[in-house]
Amino acid sequence: MSDTSILGDLIEPLVTAAGYQLYDVQQNGGTLAVLVQGPGGVDIDELSGLSRQVSALLDEHDPIPGRYTLQVSSPGVERRLRRPDHYEGAVGELVTVRTLPGPEGRRRLVGELLRYDDGRLTIEDREIGEAIIGLDEIEKAKTIFEWGPSPKPGAKNGNKSGSQSGNTSGSQSGNDTGARSR
Repeated sequence: MSDTSILGDLIEPLVTAAGYQLYDVQQNGGTLAVLVQGPGGVDIDELSGLSRQVSALLDEHDPIPGRYTLQVSSPGVERRLRRPDHYEGAVGELVTVRTLPGPEGRRRLVGELLRYDDGRLTIEDREIGEAIIGLDEIEKAKTIFEWGPSPKPGAKNGNKSGSQSGNTSGSQSGNDTGARSR
């Protein structure tokens, strides 16, 4: 059992009792990252409170020798996929997968994760179509987020025609945020 698995076993009951799911525990050098998610996301105040609770738990059990920095956060929109439950949770999302070097030559797939069954991923790759990959063939995988098209230069509020539709405040500047100085 790895150190992060032991830490996960220690931290998970606390995270679950607080109403969240422990997504992952990662240790990179002097940083311990505890990644959590909730049904409606996790806001900064919730993360702050959870960070204090996890810190107290780690102080009590002292499972890590030496100094480290604790980071409690959400996994984000682009998150690493490492465990079977990560892949199951990413079905229907856009992913990028780098495979271990092999005789086929192609190592990177990008597309929608269609299925995860019994240690095998089915991805609708943008270039080659449907591909099936075993977890044991994966070097690195993560979800990816694609931004929509950028607004055209000179267009206000992302409107291509340059009109100020949607501006009901009466301001002609096009950048009225509703904030007022006093």
